[in-house]
Amino acid sequence: MQLHYIGNASQPSSGGRTLPVIDPSDGQQFDELQRGTPDDIDSAVRAARQCYEAVWSKLSAAERGRLLMRLSARIADHADELAALEQRDCGKPTKQARADALALVRYFEFYAGACDKLHGETLPYLDGYSVFTWREPHGVTGHIIPWNYPMQIFGRSVGGALAAGNVCVVKPSEDACLSLLRVAQLAADVGFPAGTINIVTGFGHEVGDALARHPGIDHISFTGSPKVGTLIQQVAAERHCPVTLELGGKSPQIVFDDADLDAALPTVINAIVQNAGQTCSAGSRLLVQDSIYEPLLERLGQAFENLRVGPAAMDLDVGPLIRASQQQRVWDFLSDAQHAGIPMVAQGQVVDQAPETGFYQAPTLLRDVPFDHRLAQEEVFGPVLAAMSFRDEDQAVQLANATQFGLVAGIWTRDGGRQLRIAKRVRSGQVFINNYGAGGGVELPFGGVKSSGYGREKGFEALYGFTTLKTVAIRHG
Repeated sequence: MQLHYIGNASQPSSGGRTLPVIDPSDGQQFDELQRGTPDDIDSAVRAARQCYEAVWSKLSAAERGRLLMRLSARIADHADELAALEQRDCGKPTKQARADALALVRYFEFYAGACDKLHGETLPYLDGYSVFTWREPHGVTGHIIPWNYPMQIFGRSVGGALAAGNVCVVKPSEDACLSLLRVAQLAADVGFPAGTINIVTGFGHEVGDALARHPGIDHISFTGSPKVGTLIQQVAAERHCPVTLELGGKSPQIVFDDADLDAALPTVINAIVQNAGQTCSAGSRLLVQDSIYEPLLERLGQAFENLRVGPAAMDLDVGPLIRASQQQRVWDFLSDAQHAGIPMVAQGQVVDQAPETGFYQAPTLLRDVPFDHRLAQEEVFGPVLAAMSFRDEDQAVQLANATQFGLVAGIWTRDGGRQLRIAKRVRSGQVFINNYGAGGGVELPFGGVKSSGYGREKGFEALYGFTTLKTVAIRHG
């Protein structure tokens, strides 16, 4: 039985109800969570506010940094434990779960070092005045964390907020809570004051909504769907609460005929099958110059057929999807493609050892996908790659920009001038040239344009969103 974590203590929900924890690899329940209530959110916000006013706001930036560094080290010591929790809770293959735990280590390490680097400025002004700015924390920040990368998104969101001097109330997805509850316990173990990190579990429409509406929340960080992001914005606007939103993508991989295909192909494949395609930045659209379209699809098809899908513990290429409804969503997209006559190039294989009750989907490569079909417009959030061809740079850019999203784009070409021309013209928060993701570096600001959201997390840039700017003007004499 998993409890909320409020004020450095495990607490049951005031409503007395629970939710099942399901293993995506076999579809079976193995634990229970608290089904939180608005009263639980209120308790967490009150604990956070008391901590902020009495303790956290009085710590120096250096002291906050030392706490974050201790937490980073403690997470490193427990990386295997956290990876095992994430593996069973989310269905991640062992190598992915381990990578997520180590990424969390690095986030807190990075933000530990950033705490005392957040400087203001001195501004030139009228004679007889001194003017300068301070960066101040919002106070109590609310964080709604999705199920696809709970540890990583917790690290970039909560880590940045703490470094900037805030305290946090966190609502994880009901599908992925276990690792974050454990991290909150580890934070208490290394000396974080009670109320610095508070976690309330439950449904989004119950506790997520209550968190967004609570008058004691000074800033909201949300990662999730555009539809829910719109609701968050509307609720926050009622009390003029600032928000940071990362709302997904339909990211293009643009492959020109002069690209190094040996380098591109493994990255293109990984960008759509990592985490079973359940990635906001998944390279889900493959745009290929027409002169190499057929040979590239042939090579990709062979590679897709060799991909293997199975239980998380088998550590294969792809694990299960998070839940049955997500599996059905992917099936619906593939059914639509079949009815539209969109050709399938190849599929991977679900291994015989995979339980029939698990939520599996073989990686699927589709070709000649019309740019206006929902497969090219909407997030599938599964291992489905939609390929289409283009003639020249202008058409490549037109296709790349032909969705509501603008999160990530990949460009594959040896032509230096073309690299910069396309990067300039593509509407995207991140552009990767001859790579995709740059190793997932925590130092790189991350966020989108258009319906992919606004504001930035990761890197030093995130600290600006988690602070407000105060201007101080002093008249001499």
